[in-house]
Amino acid sequence: MGDKTQLLAIVLAAAFRKPLPIIAGILVATLANHAAAGALGGWVAALLGPTALRWVIGLSFLAMAGWMLVPDKIDEDAGTDTRRFGVFGTTVVAFFLAEMGDKTQIATVALAARYTDVVAVVLGTTFGMMLANVPAVFLGDRIAQKVSMRLVHAIAAAIFAVLGVLTLLDVGRLFGG
Repeated sequence: MGDKTQLLAIVLAAAFRKPLPIIAGILVATLANHAAAGALGGWVAALLGPTALRWVIGLSFLAMAGWMLVPDKIDEDAGTDTRRFGVFGTTVVAFFLAEMGDKTQIATVALAARYTDVVAVVLGTTFGMMLANVPAVFLGDRIAQKVSMRLVHAIAAAIFAVLGVLTLLDVGRLFGG
Protein backbone atom coordinates (compact mmCIF):
# COMPACT_ATOMS: atom_id res chain seq x y z
CA MET A 1 0.00 0.00 0.00
CA GLY A 2 2.30 2.75 -1.17
CA ASP A 3 -0.05 5.00 -3.12
CA LYS A 4 -0.81 8.43 -1.65
CA THR A 5 -4.57 7.95 -2.09
CA GLN A 6 -4.50 4.75 -0.04
CA LEU A 7 -2.54 6.55 2.65
CA LEU A 8 -5.05 9.39 2.48
CA ALA A 9 -7.92 6.89 2.84
CA ILE A 10 -6.33 5.43 5.97
CA VAL A 11 -5.71 8.87 7.47
CA LEU A 12 -9.24 10.13 6.81
CA ALA A 13 -10.83 6.95 8.16
CA ALA A 14 -8.70 7.06 11.29
CA ALA A 15 -9.37 10.76 11.83
CA PHE A 16 -13.13 10.72 11.26
CA ARG A 17 -14.18 7.16 12.18
CA LYS A 18 -16.98 7.21 9.61
CA PRO A 19 -16.11 4.80 6.78
CA LEU A 20 -19.28 5.07 4.68
CA PRO A 21 -19.19 8.85 4.05
CA ILE A 22 -15.47 8.53 3.34
CA ILE A 23 -16.05 5.77 0.79
CA ALA A 24 -18.84 7.84 -0.79
CA GLY A 25 -16.52 10.87 -0.86
CA ILE A 26 -13.76 8.85 -2.51
CA LEU A 27 -16.23 7.63 -5.13
CA VAL A 28 -17.55 11.12 -5.90
CA ALA A 29 -14.08 12.68 -5.98
CA THR A 30 -12.70 9.93 -8.19
CA LEU A 31 -15.66 10.08 -10.58
CA ALA A 32 -15.38 13.87 -10.81
CA ASN A 33 -11.62 13.80 -11.23
CA HIS A 34 -11.54 11.02 -13.78
CA ALA A 35 -14.48 12.46 -15.70
CA ALA A 36 -12.65 15.77 -15.92
CA ALA A 37 -9.49 13.97 -16.98
CA GLY A 38 -11.35 11.98 -19.60
CA ALA A 39 -13.32 14.93 -20.96
CA LEU A 40 -10.70 17.64 -20.78
CA GLY A 41 -7.48 15.68 -21.06
CA GLY A 42 -4.46 17.69 -20.08
CA TRP A 43 -6.12 21.10 -20.52
CA VAL A 44 -5.92 22.10 -16.83
CA ALA A 45 -2.34 20.92 -16.45
CA ALA A 46 -1.35 22.68 -19.67
CA LEU A 47 -3.12 25.87 -18.60
CA LEU A 48 -1.51 26.00 -15.16
CA GLY A 49 1.69 24.27 -16.09
CA PRO A 50 3.25 21.57 -13.97
CA THR A 51 4.96 23.97 -11.57
CA ALA A 52 1.82 25.96 -10.69
CA LEU A 53 -0.22 22.77 -10.41
CA ARG A 54 2.38 21.28 -8.06
CA TRP A 55 2.26 24.40 -5.86
CA VAL A 56 -1.55 24.41 -5.68
CA ILE A 57 -1.59 20.75 -4.66
CA GLY A 58 1.33 21.06 -2.23
CA LEU A 59 -0.12 24.09 -0.47
CA SER A 60 -3.50 22.35 -0.28
CA PHE A 61 -1.89 19.42 1.53
CA LEU A 62 -0.20 21.83 3.96
CA ALA A 63 -3.57 23.51 4.59
CA MET A 64 -5.09 20.10 5.33
CA ALA A 65 -2.24 19.44 7.78
CA GLY A 66 -3.08 22.64 9.65
CA TRP A 67 -6.78 21.83 9.56
CA MET A 68 -6.16 18.41 11.15
CA LEU A 69 -4.56 20.15 14.14
CA VAL A 70 -7.71 22.16 14.89
CA PRO A 71 -9.43 20.45 17.84
CA ASP A 72 -12.74 18.89 16.93
CA LYS A 73 -15.39 17.00 18.87
CA ILE A 74 -16.08 13.71 17.12
CA ASP A 75 -19.82 13.08 17.21
CA GLU A 76 -20.60 9.38 17.23
CA ASP A 77 -23.95 9.98 15.50
CA ALA A 78 -23.49 9.15 11.82
CA GLY A 79 -25.82 11.95 10.78
CA THR A 80 -23.92 14.90 12.23
CA ASP A 81 -20.43 16.31 11.97
CA THR A 82 -19.03 19.57 13.32
CA ARG A 83 -16.46 20.21 10.59
CA ARG A 84 -17.16 22.91 8.01
CA PHE A 85 -17.42 20.49 5.09
CA GLY A 86 -18.19 17.34 7.07
CA VAL A 87 -16.54 13.99 6.54
CA PHE A 88 -17.94 13.59 3.02
CA GLY A 89 -16.96 17.08 1.82
CA THR A 90 -13.49 16.88 3.32
CA THR A 91 -12.94 13.51 1.63
CA VAL A 92 -14.17 14.79 -1.74
CA VAL A 93 -11.85 17.81 -1.63
CA ALA A 94 -8.82 15.88 -0.34
CA PHE A 95 -9.17 13.05 -2.86
CA PHE A 96 -9.92 15.35 -5.77
CA LEU A 97 -6.75 17.33 -5.04
CA ALA A 98 -4.68 14.20 -4.40
CA GLU A 99 -5.63 12.84 -7.81
CA MET A 100 -4.71 16.04 -9.70
CA GLY A 101 -1.77 15.17 -11.91
CA ASP A 102 -1.46 11.72 -10.34
CA LYS A 103 -0.67 8.56 -12.30
CA THR A 104 -4.32 7.48 -12.30
CA GLN A 105 -5.48 10.78 -13.72
CA ILE A 106 -2.77 10.67 -16.39
CA ALA A 107 -3.70 7.05 -17.18
CA THR A 108 -7.34 8.13 -17.50
CA VAL A 109 -6.36 10.90 -19.93
CA ALA A 110 -4.28 8.46 -21.98
CA LEU A 111 -6.99 5.78 -22.02
CA ALA A 112 -9.67 8.33 -22.94
CA ALA A 113 -7.47 9.54 -25.79
CA ARG A 114 -6.98 5.95 -26.99
CA TYR A 115 -10.53 4.60 -26.61
CA THR A 116 -13.64 6.42 -27.78
CA ASP A 117 -15.88 5.21 -24.92
CA VAL A 118 -14.95 7.81 -22.31
CA VAL A 119 -17.69 6.61 -19.93
CA ALA A 120 -16.23 3.10 -19.89
CA VAL A 121 -12.74 4.50 -19.30
CA VAL A 122 -13.92 6.68 -16.39
CA LEU A 123 -15.92 3.83 -14.84
CA GLY A 124 -12.99 1.43 -15.19
CA THR A 125 -10.41 3.73 -13.65
CA THR A 126 -12.84 4.70 -10.89
CA PHE A 127 -13.55 1.05 -10.11
CA GLY A 128 -9.81 0.44 -9.85
CA MET A 129 -9.44 3.34 -7.41
CA MET A 130 -12.29 2.04 -5.27
CA LEU A 131 -10.74 -1.46 -5.19
CA ALA A 132 -7.50 0.04 -3.93
CA ASN A 133 -8.95 2.53 -1.42
CA VAL A 134 -11.98 0.92 0.23
CA PRO A 135 -9.85 -1.62 2.14
CA ALA A 136 -7.61 1.27 3.23
CA VAL A 137 -10.63 3.08 4.70
CA PHE A 138 -11.55 0.07 6.81
CA LEU A 139 -7.93 -0.33 7.92
CA GLY A 140 -7.88 3.32 9.03
CA ASP A 141 -11.16 2.86 10.90
CA ARG A 142 -9.69 -0.15 12.73
CA ILE A 143 -6.58 1.81 13.67
CA ALA A 144 -8.74 4.63 15.07
CA GLN A 145 -10.55 2.21 17.38
CA LYS A 146 -7.27 1.34 19.10
CA VAL A 147 -5.48 4.72 19.17
CA SER A 148 -6.39 8.06 20.79
CA MET A 149 -7.97 10.70 18.51
CA ARG A 150 -5.36 13.27 19.51
CA LEU A 151 -2.60 10.95 18.28
CA VAL A 152 -4.55 10.12 15.10
CA HIS A 153 -4.99 13.84 14.31
CA ALA A 154 -1.31 14.54 14.98
CA ILE A 155 -0.24 11.67 12.72
CA ALA A 156 -2.72 12.77 10.04
CA ALA A 157 -1.40 16.34 10.20
CA ALA A 158 2.17 15.08 9.92
CA ILE A 159 1.31 12.91 6.91
CA PHE A 160 -0.47 15.79 5.15
CA ALA A 161 2.49 18.08 5.90
CA VAL A 162 4.96 15.54 4.53
CA LEU A 163 2.82 15.03 1.40
CA GLY A 164 2.65 18.80 0.95
CA VAL A 165 6.39 19.31 1.31
CA LEU A 166 7.21 16.35 -0.95
CA THR A 167 4.78 17.69 -3.56
CA LEU A 168 6.28 21.17 -3.40
CA LEU A 169 9.77 19.68 -3.74
CA ASP A 170 8.55 17.59 -6.70
CA VAL A 171 9.91 14.42 -5.14
CA GLY A 172 7.47 12.31 -7.18
CA ARG A 173 9.51 13.07 -10.30
CA LEU A 174 12.37 11.02 -8.83
CA PHE A 175 10.10 7.96 -8.86
CA GLY A 176 8.65 8.51 -12.32
CA GLY A 177 5.47 10.20 -11.00
